[in-house]
Amino acid sequence: MAEPRYAIYFAPPAQSPLWRFGSSIIGYDAETGRDLSPPAMRRFEAQDWREVTSEPRRYGFHGTLKAPFRLAPGREEAELRAVCQRFAGDRARFACAGVQLVTLGRFLALKTVSTCAALDRLAASAVTAFDEFRAPMSAAEREKRLRAPLTARQQEYLDRWGYPYVFDDFRFHMTLTGPLDDEARARAQAELAELFAMSGADGPLIVSEISLYRQEDGPFRVLARYPFGS
Repeated sequence: MAEPRYAIYFAPPAQSPLWRFGSSIIGYDAETGRDLSPPAMRRFEAQDWREVTSEPRRYGFHGTLKAPFRLAPGREEAELRAVCQRFAGDRARFACAGVQLVTLGRFLALKTVSTCAALDRLAASAVTAFDEFRAPMSAAEREKRLRAPLTARQQEYLDRWGYPYVFDDFRFHMTLTGPLDDEARARAQAELAELFAMSGADGPLIVSEISLYRQEDGPFRVLARYPFGS
């Protein structure tokens, strides 16, 4: 069995239109661990769409707060759970403007309509609060990250926090596809825009909990949800 990896994510409530939309698009429900059939599409065959979404399906539908990590030596899952509980208990729910479909580089994602300072602060706090649980990157993990073009600041963040897109470089998003060429991305954007418009997921983004995800041999799955203020 592979060494587990953990992540602190924002996950919409499991019965919400946003969760149902995102999970159906990537073909996997991280709450139940079940594969899902994609919605009927006009521009893609079902098998082709599974290839388009193979990368986000490995992680489950989410917005990253603390990127995936292995537990540091001497740390245990029970300790991580306890810190998640305290971290969430110290916070109050808040709302951001809704999300919209956007292109981020070569892939498609949902992103908040406008900057949400409270969400940026939540992510920054998670980066620091949970870092004591993060095992150092292996040389292979660091090399993989460095294949992407990173700024000097992002390289510093990578070496200090294990992830380059934190603090000033954090951009909240919820990934829906893997990298696509221009033609496939244009088709996917048109397809997803239609499906999102029918999903009922276009209201305010309510942030009222964090989720702890765990990955063992398969994709990441929701291990526990921690409501704010509890």
